[in-house]
Amino acid sequence: MSEELQEMLNTPTLNPGDLVKGTVVEVDDKKVIVDIGYKFQGIIPIRELSPLRIQHPSEVVAVGDEVLTSVVKLDEDSEAVILSRRDAAAQTAWEDLVQKYESRTPFEVTVHDVVKGGLVTDVGVRGFIPASLVDLKFVDDLESFKGKKIRVMVVEIDPENNKLILSRKAVLEQEQAEEAARTIASLEVGSVVEGTVQRLTNFGVFVDVGGVDGLVHVSELAWHHVADPSEVVKPGDKVKVKILRADPEAGRVSLSMKEASPSPWETAAYDFHPGDVVTGVVRRVVDFGAFVELKPGLEGLVHVSQISYEHVAKASDVLEEGQEVKVKVLAVDPERQRISLSIKDAESRGGGRREPRHTSYEDRSSGSTGATIGDLFRDLFNKG
Repeated sequence: MSEELQEMLNTPTLNPGDLVKGTVVEVDDKKVIVDIGYKFQGIIPIRELSPLRIQHPSEVVAVGDEVLTSVVKLDEDSEAVILSRRDAAAQTAWEDLVQKYESRTPFEVTVHDVVKGGLVTDVGVRGFIPASLVDLKFVDDLESFKGKKIRVMVVEIDPENNKLILSRKAVLEQEQAEEAARTIASLEVGSVVEGTVQRLTNFGVFVDVGGVDGLVHVSELAWHHVADPSEVVKPGDKVKVKILRADPEAGRVSLSMKEASPSPWETAAYDFHPGDVVTGVVRRVVDFGAFVELKPGLEGLVHVSQISYEHVAKASDVLEEGQEVKVKVLAVDPERQRISLSIKDAESRGGGRREPRHTSYEDRSSGSTGATIGDLFRDLFNKG
């Protein structure tokens, strides 16, 4: 058997679309020559080297590199096999990218170029990273990313239309969420820690504790009523907070500023004693009486029977929220967090009971100095 015939029998058969591996043996301005173990040399035109626009083949391959290519055609006349590195990469890339998309798996890419609106990269196919998805915050100058390796995630994929959108921001958000979950899991419910006020809302305050933002609801800002969080704190303030709840899965932390400070029942309640006559502010009015704030967060109850020596059907008939009143302390029980107060007895500092007199307002007020029950409750008595 002749050597020529033997060579023909040993030569593999190639057809358009076949995938073949080869070794780069030569690189010039317009093409790359590859040894594919065939009777003809393989040629990869520059346009078939990458899904991206390149100026020179050396940008993507070098002599000695092993490359996977796809057979475009066999040119018997020029004794060459036209190959495509781009098509071969695309055939294997889409399947892998779809899997990464479905599993939300981050992977590393090298930024090839900066174009209008974002970054481009070669992942077997052209991948585009919009400027809005490059970082957690918008980046004005993208040039610093050119040539850099970054971790991205597939956020949109359409193989049929050769569309691939990648996001570095999604990876950063995922890493941030994982770090936050670890931090939240490390928080001990019931412990008191220091945090920094980040922002205020109408429903509360967000405080940074160890790198995560926890919410202090407006009802947990202070022992006293707070209408607007700005009354208590401002962004940047260092505050003590108590960990009420920590949910790593939901990424939520509930905090309390008031629980991190002594209750007024532990301190201010001991400032008041039975018999004291003090000034307070009506905070809540209910049918059976009114709650009067003596100090911030410390309220006592004036029962409806203690409002006046005259009959009062409902506290709201004579009292309203925000009204300043003088009250006499009847009893203090810090353990049960109760203070009993009297408005009618506050008028007589001696504390003696005054029997109601069925006389006119003029009679009750004549010959006296200062305010009387009649002065305090003129509207009520006029109704009668």
